[in-house]
Amino acid sequence: MKNQRLSETNDVVHFAYEEVDITPQEPMQTIGFGREDEESRGVMDRLLAQVSLWKYQKEICCLIAIDHIGFSKVHGDILRRAIGKVLGVEQEKVMLCFSHTHSAPNDTIEKEYAEFVDNQIMKAVGLALKKFMPMKGAWGNAYGDIGLNRRWDNDALDRRIGFFKVIDAESGDLKLLLLRLTAHANVLKGDNYLISPDYFGTVRDALQQRFGCPVMVTQGASGDVAPKYFNSKLTPPDAGDDRFVRSEKALSLMAQEVLKQISAVIDNIAPAAFKGLGMYSVELDLFADMLPYERALKIAKEAKQFAGIDGTLWLAEVLQLQKSGIKTQKETIEIQYFSIGNGCLCGVANEIMCEFALHALELTGNEYFYFGGYTNGCTGYFPTEAEYDKGGFEVYWSMLIYYIYFNRVFPLNRDAFTLLIQGAVENAPL
Repeated sequence: MKNQRLSETNDVVHFAYEEVDITPQEPMQTIGFGREDEESRGVMDRLLAQVSLWKYQKEICCLIAIDHIGFSKVHGDILRRAIGKVLGVEQEKVMLCFSHTHSAPNDTIEKEYAEFVDNQIMKAVGLALKKFMPMKGAWGNAYGDIGLNRRWDNDALDRRIGFFKVIDAESGDLKLLLLRLTAHANVLKGDNYLISPDYFGTVRDALQQRFGCPVMVTQGASGDVAPKYFNSKLTPPDAGDDRFVRSEKALSLMAQEVLKQISAVIDNIAPAAFKGLGMYSVELDLFADMLPYERALKIAKEAKQFAGIDGTLWLAEVLQLQKSGIKTQKETIEIQYFSIGNGCLCGVANEIMCEFALHALELTGNEYFYFGGYTNGCTGYFPTEAEYDKGGFEVYWSMLIYYIYFNRVFPLNRDAFTLLIQGAVENAPL
């Protein structure tokens, strides 16, 4: 009887969770607004790194949510390899999900902070390894209004508030809510200098208080989705019309909408035992062609005129590349999947637009297939074909600020939108 019980326990998915504080203890250079002065001036709310481990027989997968705009892909991969060594798995079994808050330290400049975060995460992984328990789970979707498309003439939105409900298989106690939301984590705009997880933090707090368990939040395909509510004295480009709501309670309003919609459906979701899970990656090479220098000059002029962005250094890099005879730049995209039950989190490092997720949903026919960005790093905006034709911040202007992190100076080519969606869907779990 004892051996039978052991066999039954090993034939279900086991789960473990640990979280650590990654709040800086002193002023730091932040990243996210392209300001001349990016030094933080205090802390609004603490930043977290949340580690979840998932085990089925000999298979171990690691999903981590981090309050950060998104590490460089190089930094992210170094951390994933280190975690993999501790767990005895390959890098592709470790998925980093960044919140994309614009109010956290710049890991590229603040080297000591980056090392601190890595060490804290490694500590959490080690602690989580001691906490495995048999679990049951189920996917569910609520639908809410937390974001708006940045383009006033584009009403495309992924309104799904996806969640995975985890309970202890033996006690039935709720142990984790894993969320997937789709709205930029910049409720706080360029006049905020306080460290903050943005609305991800208020969502976690509100749901944890209501349901009594840890809450992990992952970011969706929100490259062109701004938060509906914002707290700022500025009128920024991504909240520049009357669809958006300015409020000193904006962070709380975002959280209350998520809480309201999940509360309405969560009791109808019945967790079940799972056999099997998977985490794997595929790679896709995409290209960015060099535009004529005359076109680069025009882009820089537009960025300065409409967004106040200085493109001097970017122009110098474009000119240098062209003098070197470089006509195209390649980016190898990692598409990573975390599959459990009938749902899947699928992610790339880019800031993909919500249309990517909507097209993937349509092609897979699976309402629990969530295609998102900010996975394992952040390598810049990835526009749709329609957005590519319009230009602007998401296509060109942001490159003038962040090209130094992306290893390319122009957006990926127009056909990359179709190629990436095809790649994501063709390699999705059945």
